[in-house]
Amino acid sequence: MKKVALFTLFSSLIFAKVHYAKVEPYQRVTISSSVSGLVTDANLSYEGRYIANRRVIHIDDKIDIINLKDTQESIRIFENMVTINMDIAKSLEQSLARQKSYYERLSKLSTTSKSQKDNAFVAYSGAKSQYLSIKEKILSLKKQILDLRLQEARLADSIEKKSITLNDKYLYRLLIREGEFVTPAKPLAIVDDVSKAKLVLYLDSDELVDIESKSIYLDDKKSDYKIAKIWSVSDDKFISSYKVEIDIDKPKDRFSKLIKVEFK
Repeated sequence: MKKVALFTLFSSLIFAKVHYAKVEPYQRVTISSSVSGLVTDANLSYEGRYIANRRVIHIDDKIDIINLKDTQESIRIFENMVTINMDIAKSLEQSLARQKSYYERLSKLSTTSKSQKDNAFVAYSGAKSQYLSIKEKILSLKKQILDLRLQEARLADSIEKKSITLNDKYLYRLLIREGEFVTPAKPLAIVDDVSKAKLVLYLDSDELVDIESKSIYLDDKKSDYKIAKIWSVSDDKFISSYKVEIDIDKPKDRFSKLIKVEFK
């Protein structure tokens, strides 16, 4: 039995299939525009470079900035109007309380004429209408402030989205040029996450048997890496193979070099 086990182990090591995989960036994404506007800056000198924290694309936002400042000023004005009207409401509330008290006291007196009672009721009703009117005005002003705050948020969001800044990313390619007019969903740039790397292989179904229990050898050296993903559906192009990804540390020199990969 020991001889059989040793032979099986020896055979698996000898006949392990050899694969070669390219060291790829951990993730590649295409950044698309979510706004419309004229491209005022597309810095081609940043292509093919690792960008720490720089703006690489700018879309015209002059009108948005003006509208944002005007909206913020309108909010301040409306807030002041709310404060003023709340002070008026307090005064009217006090007046209403006095008119109500006077009317209720007068209406109980049998010695008071009907015309006096009617006049007191009219004064009380007028004070109540004024008070309710100012309360309604305050609510209307607050609603307008909410609408303006929504407009402020949309403008701030639009301004932010018109400046494409990369932070710790690799700019693979710019897809637009200065002077172009872009619309939502227009591709702007291809960006790589090079904080780490990955190897992509396409394996036959028989190679997947117990593969996660095997060690991964890179350029004939045993590594501590593990398989990150295994696709359970065969690939569109390699119809008899299954895609496998291995996450690895980023290379010390360059991406895109070929590495020998074995599972033993």
